[in-house]
Amino acid sequence: MKTTAYRYPNEGLILFVTLALVLGVIAFTALATVCASGLFILAFIALSYYLGRSHHQDLLRGARQVTPQGTPRLAAVVEKCMARLRPGEVQVFVAPGAARNAYTFGLSSPKAVVLYDGLFQVMDRDELAFIIGHELGHVALGHTWLNSLVGGMAGIPSSWSAGVLMSMAFLWWNRTCEYSADRAGLLACGKPEAAVTALIKLVAGPGMDTPAELQRVYRQLDAEDDSLWGNLGETLGTHPMLIKRIEKLRAYAATRQYQRLQALVARDE
Repeated sequence: MKTTAYRYPNEGLILFVTLALVLGVIAFTALATVCASGLFILAFIALSYYLGRSHHQDLLRGARQVTPQGTPRLAAVVEKCMARLRPGEVQVFVAPGAARNAYTFGLSSPKAVVLYDGLFQVMDRDELAFIIGHELGHVALGHTWLNSLVGGMAGIPSSWSAGVLMSMAFLWWNRTCEYSADRAGLLACGKPEAAVTALIKLVAGPGMDTPAELQRVYRQLDAEDDSLWGNLGETLGTHPMLIKRIEKLRAYAATRQYQRLQALVARDE
């Protein structure tokens, strides 16, 4: 069994539908020829590659790369996640800033994962493993380069209605990728409740680490999908609601597939 079997079941189908919609709109509209569309996609990918390399060089100058010599404890967490998920060549950086966030980028190897300092104020070791594993999951599943490819296709000049359709399809696929990456994070940390608290702490912030405080924040998150504005905001965003991510993580943690994969990655660690 491949360790990437944790991919969310509908991710491939949704990507197929997204690509079909994008290609269908391109073929249907007369505003862009197939040749011009291809050139646009290539130009978009080339721009993404250039910006990625430029950003990577900026990181090397302004951020701290995670190494066994400079950051041994964090490097040990990264090494464990890498061994479990096997994403390929990846460099991990810690960037200054209070943001409780992380991201990954890169069209060529090595890909880069960036962790902001703000994460270390609220996350414990297992929660950090979930965050790091989530980003490594994006790399392992090809989301980093697919994002540039599909984004370039969705950005092809077209009519207003066609542009909206392609953008919405692209966002739909983005949200599905987050579910897959969450599963990777769960496999990396191996502790479902740590994965849940990591997601909660992304919005809870410093000082919100007691069970009572986390439960209060959870109740707030749980109410978001009850409102029209909450659901509309998700439809227009790149990420699903946190409460939906939590619910799907808990459901996945109860499956036999997760148990088999967890045993597999733990054995090969």
